[in-house]
Amino acid sequence: MDSLGNERRRFRRFPVEGTVRLYSPKAMWTCDLVDLSLRGCLITRPDAFDGSHGDNYRVDIRLAGGVMIGMSCRLARPFDDRLAFSCQKIDFDSFVKLKRLVEINLGNTEVLFRELAEFSHH
Repeated sequence: MDSLGNERRRFRRFPVEGTVRLYSPKAMWTCDLVDLSLRGCLITRPDAFDGSHGDNYRVDIRLAGGVMIGMSCRLARPFDDRLAFSCQKIDFDSFVKLKRLVEINLGNTEVLFRELAEFSHH
C-alpha cells in the first residue's frame, strides 16, 4: 500500500510474526498472522475455509515469546489467499497487550493516542 493509502487508514497495520487459531461454531483452523492493528488482523487463508463476509469468529493470536491476544472478530474481507478480520470484542488483558505492541511498532505516542481515540468511537 502506498503512503497515501496508509495516511487514509484510521488504524495503522504492521507486520507481526505469529500463529493464529481461528474458530467458528463448527471448525478450527491454524494459520499465520500477516499483520495486526488496533482494529483487527490479516491472516493467511486456511485450507478448506468456507466462511463468508460478515461471519463471526474467535481469533486467538500467539506472538513470539508466547504473548497471547484473543478477540471476537467479523470477517471483513475474504481474499483468495488471506482473510481480513475486524475486531468486535476484546478482553482487557488482550487489549493491553495489543496496545503495547502497537505503541512499540508506531514509535510515536501522538499517533497511538489518535488511534486510541478513534478506537473508542467504534
